[in-house]
Amino acid sequence: MMVNESALNLGTPESVSVRKKKWEENILAYLFLAPSLVLFATFLFYPMVKSVYLSMTLTDPRGRVVEFVGLDNFSDLLASGQFYSNLKVTLLFILFTVPTSIVWSLFLAAITHNKLRGMKVFQFIFSLPIVISVGTGSIIWFLLFHPTAGMLNYFLSIAHIDPIPWLTSPSWALVSISLLTIWMNMGFLFIVLSSGLQGVPEEIYESAKIDGSSPTRTFIQIVLPLLSPTIFFALIVSVIGAFQAFGQIHILTKGGPMNSTNVIVYSIYQDAFVNFRFGIGSAQALVLFVIIMILTVVQFKVLEKKVHYQ
Repeated sequence: MMVNESALNLGTPESVSVRKKKWEENILAYLFLAPSLVLFATFLFYPMVKSVYLSMTLTDPRGRVVEFVGLDNFSDLLASGQFYSNLKVTLLFILFTVPTSIVWSLFLAAITHNKLRGMKVFQFIFSLPIVISVGTGSIIWFLLFHPTAGMLNYFLSIAHIDPIPWLTSPSWALVSISLLTIWMNMGFLFIVLSSGLQGVPEEIYESAKIDGSSPTRTFIQIVLPLLSPTIFFALIVSVIGAFQAFGQIHILTKGGPMNSTNVIVYSIYQDAFVNFRFGIGSAQALVLFVIIMILTVVQFKVLEKKVHYQ
């Protein structure tokens, strides 16, 4: 009868020593991971579990749980016309901000991607919004949007154009918030896309120039495919960030006028922390989480096929 030699060696001192060493290494690894696991459990896993629980409850005006209602909050939410209105505003906000931010930042990165004198100054200026907080940026643009003392309407008056009610008109409020958001996103996207352009070898530009390719054709047909992984990353991050936009809306419009800037995140804030309806607020948060996850998966499944990693 044949006996497996490795099975006979399981009880040898060498195998016991190896297993003991691996066990000690695992314990050491978990000890190093323990602080991170504690932070994740405290600020991520526990809030997630708490949100799932609260989404199945009703709360009193003080925010205390008074009744367990199961999935009633989700059914009421999905049957509400206000939720779909907020979702429409959110999708419009994403449509206004994400493509424009990426195209504008890519344009700025492209025109500053040369060795001309003084380009470092422009690179610093274009990346500056990344260090400005949402609150500070919102106050700056609030002054620009002021109907009488704002610089934007002042420039329009010079051109003999009637002043625009930037933040008080339902037709212009979301556009105004989008302009501010594009400016705030510009710094991060400019740095990311500039880094991607710096990763394109100079030999490619030289070879294209020798072959008689124009700068525009070289950028569109050669550089953009090489830059597709960076653009794909910028797209994913920008979409997720647009879904989570809150600060500029809270400071400038508070969801108005006439709910024209009432995105889902701001609706969650109003339900949970203004009206103390933590159940419906948690339900909205979970629905938003599912929407973001589905869109992210779809982007990976559909758009990643067009990404060239080599």
